[in-house]
Amino acid sequence: MPGEFPPQPLDRYALLADGERGAMVGPFGDVTWMCAPRWDSGAVFSTLIGGRGVYAATPVARHVWGGRYEEGSLIWRTRRITEEGVFECREALAFPGDPHCAVILRRIIASPDRARLAVVLEPRADFGEGPLRATHEHDGVWTGAVGELRMRWSGGANARPEGPEGHRLTMDLTVEPGTRHDLVLEISDRELPPRPPEAARCWAETETAWERAVPRLQGTVAPRDARQSYAVLRGLTARSGGMVAAATTSLPERAGEDRNYDYRYVWIRDLCIAGQAVAADEAHPLLDDAVRFATARLLDDGPGLAPVYTAEGRDVPGQHRLELPGYPGGHDLVGNRGGEQFQLDAFGEALLLLAAAARHDRLDDDGRRAAETAAQAIDRRWREPDSGMWELSPRHWAHSRLICAAGLRAMARAGPSTARTARWTELADALIADTAAHSLHPSGRWQRSPGDPGLDGALLMPLVRGALPADDPRNAATLRAYTRRLTDDHFAYRFRHDGRPLNEAEGAFLLCGFAVALAQHRQGHEVEAYRWFERNRAACGPAGLYSEEYDVGLRQMRGNLPQAFVHALMLECAVRLNRPWGA
Repeated sequence: MPGEFPPQPLDRYALLADGERGAMVGPFGDVTWMCAPRWDSGAVFSTLIGGRGVYAATPVARHVWGGRYEEGSLIWRTRRITEEGVFECREALAFPGDPHCAVILRRIIASPDRARLAVVLEPRADFGEGPLRATHEHDGVWTGAVGELRMRWSGGANARPEGPEGHRLTMDLTVEPGTRHDLVLEISDRELPPRPPEAARCWAETETAWERAVPRLQGTVAPRDARQSYAVLRGLTARSGGMVAAATTSLPERAGEDRNYDYRYVWIRDLCIAGQAVAADEAHPLLDDAVRFATARLLDDGPGLAPVYTAEGRDVPGQHRLELPGYPGGHDLVGNRGGEQFQLDAFGEALLLLAAAARHDRLDDDGRRAAETAAQAIDRRWREPDSGMWELSPRHWAHSRLICAAGLRAMARAGPSTARTARWTELADALIADTAAHSLHPSGRWQRSPGDPGLDGALLMPLVRGALPADDPRNAATLRAYTRRLTDDHFAYRFRHDGRPLNEAEGAFLLCGFAVALAQHRQGHEVEAYRWFERNRAACGPAGLYSEEYDVGLRQMRGNLPQAFVHALMLECAVRLNRPWGA
């Protein structure tokens, strides 16, 4: 079983998501990853990282495939070309999602030819520990329990239990030409309704909901890709407004280097970056979602704001292992140490988000109180060392102070001039002055920290966000030095780890590549901005998903998938490059 659907390169996976959880689908029609009922719950399908549990519908005959999302949605459609003919499959999580119940929709469309598939269903709760049990079939519908979860599967009337314990259901499925067959899988932490949902109704509601959720985004340089990134961001956003950083855990950034992380949580920084990207176009609903979540966390936790929360706004558990093999080159890991850190830049990003909402007249009284809270926290804590954007050892990171200055200035500009906004501007000036005194390189560019003269991709973000005027010579000097020393062939890297060539130390960081595009655009270098945008836009697979890093030499994605902040900056580039900066 573990080797039946072996892990594939990440560019071969597609994401199904409904806001409350996500599923990764491989090239063999194999759902190899899904946590239920929520993002940070135990996985019921976990073969992606060496666990048990899979749900697959695979052609019997030899075949090749191609896949695409139906535009502006996370409805995944594959075309299977077999030795016996051609057929299609549609797959989705019923959208919008119920926080307590995941519904996986699969529709096999035998047109024009007959479709023959082998179907396997073996859910296992808690990363493989809890097998399917007490399975019962009635009127073509299977019911059972998976750990503490309830399961119901419709459309598998011909399936049969397999193995001594009957933990697995298998079925040989034939769909005749001109017909279709629906499979509907429900997994819930509550008692299921008396009757299973009707597949046609679920599909119609899901199609309509995606059409309403994703704006047209016609005023961009890449409308189709911009809409797809918006759909990914929406799929990663729960009802709370919290947007998880990625759907997965433990996918390694670098093989064998112990750089595995659990990204199934909401980073305040990433959420704010995504909200600002959306606001660059219009006040779309994802802006309101981001503001709602960030506001609640600021008002609840004040200066003690954590960098990361669960999608429900709770504390993130610490890291621990599961004793699974992991994805090749990495190991299994759940939980994240980020919740224990102080990251000053989260307050600056929150102010930038709230200012963007204010410019669209989308900031209420709670939001304004949250802005005051963030500004007070910066005033109180900016002299403390913090872990910075990359969650490193605490230092006085220049980026953190500069992005806070950008946030303070943006919030001061977003409303009428008052004594309070004057105080925010003065604090921003103090942050800039102190950073210039201690983290300005002799060459006139910004450096990482007072004790580290190196360059850092994080320093591009204050340039983009307006910590200083666009024509400030320190901006130009930083951008020139960064592109000269930390980029190669229009791919960008975060910082220099050691004396190795850039691409041997880590993968190209796609967030930084899109940030260079935005920085070049703000500096008025339009041709370079487009070159950076197009180069990094291509660093994905057929599904158009972006991971955190990209191995340039092997042309492969690295790290957890899909990475929300990469999709956010891709979307922002598509919006901003279509018009002069600030228009």
